[in-house]
Amino acid sequence: MKDPRLAEHLATFIDVLRKGSFSSAARLRAMTPSAIVRQVDALETSLGVRLLVRSTRALTPTDAGEVMLERGRRILDDLADLENDVATLDGRVAGTLRVACFPTFGKRYVVPVLAELLIRHADLRVELSFEERPAQPVMERYDAVIRIGALDDSGLIGTQLAMQRRLLVASPAYLQKAPPLARTADLADHSLLDELNRSGSLGWADLLGEPVQGHAGSRWRSDDFEALRLATLTGAGVALLPDWVVGPDVRTGELVRLQPENGAGQPWQDDGVPITLLRAVRKTPPKLQALVNLLRETIGAPPIWEA
Repeated sequence: MKDPRLAEHLATFIDVLRKGSFSSAARLRAMTPSAIVRQVDALETSLGVRLLVRSTRALTPTDAGEVMLERGRRILDDLADLENDVATLDGRVAGTLRVACFPTFGKRYVVPVLAELLIRHADLRVELSFEERPAQPVMERYDAVIRIGALDDSGLIGTQLAMQRRLLVASPAYLQKAPPLARTADLADHSLLDELNRSGSLGWADLLGEPVQGHAGSRWRSDDFEALRLATLTGAGVALLPDWVVGPDVRTGELVRLQPENGAGQPWQDDGVPITLLRAVRKTPPKLQALVNLLRETIGAPPIWEA
């Protein structure tokens, strides 16, 4: 007997491969790992063929699994498009809106917008994924992915939401006790806060001529922008952070924006990098247009975080 829940089990199978493990797929789908395993087992039983080679280290698709992954993804995309097209024939904001974005930005600016959309549109559902790596709208079946930084020529359609600029900041309490910081070279006498497990995206090398990890003053590192912000607020040192992270604190006076040499010719005073919403489809469905409109309205121009 063929599996009457083929589409559901196929989606589970694809999520297992996309996330790399049963446990990661279980977290994504808000299920137990054993339930995920049962669904994949049911799919294999229904098809009469093994789809995964399972080991303690990795899950690898068989030849049949590769076919199911490639064609199954297209089938699920077609089903999602069908659902959206039918649900929005009258222009209603309905269906499931799947979004991926950088965690700190998402928690600050995307979560409130999505929550407001749910209040405004009773037929809308939301799935929000926080991804440190660049998520792929096509491969991972997202309606929208929000990226920060220069974009490659991927063929995706982008809508710029704002520009990110970097601010050199410290707390008033720290500056009262710290040595003067009138020139970039004075950073050598300061405690510096930096990212952990990233690729130098904050750009300390632009100021120091070397990664901050090799700097004698590097005393605090974290893989979370919010943690770096909180450490800066408590007086742990000087941070170089995106304006959407610390701009509001500069506006309230809780952090001081530092501009050695009066900001003249400094690399962090550049034009910034774009914050972009990317989508794969040319025709924007109502649910996605509603998200774009409310994000733009909420962020504003100039953006609400501008110092």
